[in-house]
Amino acid sequence: MGEMATYAALRQLAELVEREPRELFVRWSRGPGVDLPREQSSRDDLTGSPMPGLSANSLAVEPWWGGRPLELWLARRLYDYHHLPDLRGPGVRPWVLTGDVVGRGPDNEPLVVCREALGWIADPVLAEAARLVTAQGVRTWGPLDRRTVPGPG
Repeated sequence: MGEMATYAALRQLAELVEREPRELFVRWSRGPGVDLPREQSSRDDLTGSPMPGLSANSLAVEPWWGGRPLELWLARRLYDYHHLPDLRGPGVRPWVLTGDVVGRGPDNEPLVVCREALGWIADPVLAEAARLVTAQGVRTWGPLDRRTVPGPG
């Protein structure tokens, strides 16, 4: 596995999305050096069941987004999962890839077989994403972190 690019600003990531004709995904893991040499499979956190592909999220902008800023779209895609490094441990960080969707995970996320690992998303991008999301002023919206949800009963 060769050296990957590093996207150090949200604008750099937006430029990649604008120019890349293939669908792009973001994956939070220890990286392609760990994910790709083995079978490209994720596990369902609840049941431990293996899934046929790497759990990832699309960076493709949906048509309903209209003319809103691409950086804000990407910021919310990153903000949704920015808790994963804390939850999954050292070395977990986001990286961008192209690939083929081979299924859906339990949260309806794409399960992807990676075709090409394109680059790391640096911490300043995550901080910039958090600032953009927070600036929207919506207190009832936040990351998809199940640890913050009270259990039954």
